[in-house]
Amino acid sequence: MLDPQEKNMLTRALELAEDNNKILNKMRRSQKWTRIFHTVYWVIIIGTAVGAYYLIQPYVESLLSTFGLGDNVESLRNILE
Repeated sequence: MLDPQEKNMLTRALELAEDNNKILNKMRRSQKWTRIFHTVYWVIIIGTAVGAYYLIQPYVESLLSTFGLGDNVESLRNILE
């Protein structure tokens, strides 16, 4: 079979492998949560920007029409299409 020194080395290698497995699982879990929070962060940023656009859009349109820039914007849109 195995002599005591080889058995010790094999036991030590098994313990190290188990510790490495625990550390790797923690790293993967951390990476998953980081990815989730990063996605939520960007959804909030983009959602806030879109929401702000829809809230401010009537005021911008009224300012453009007040200064007579609404016709220029419409002609620009027609040119781009």
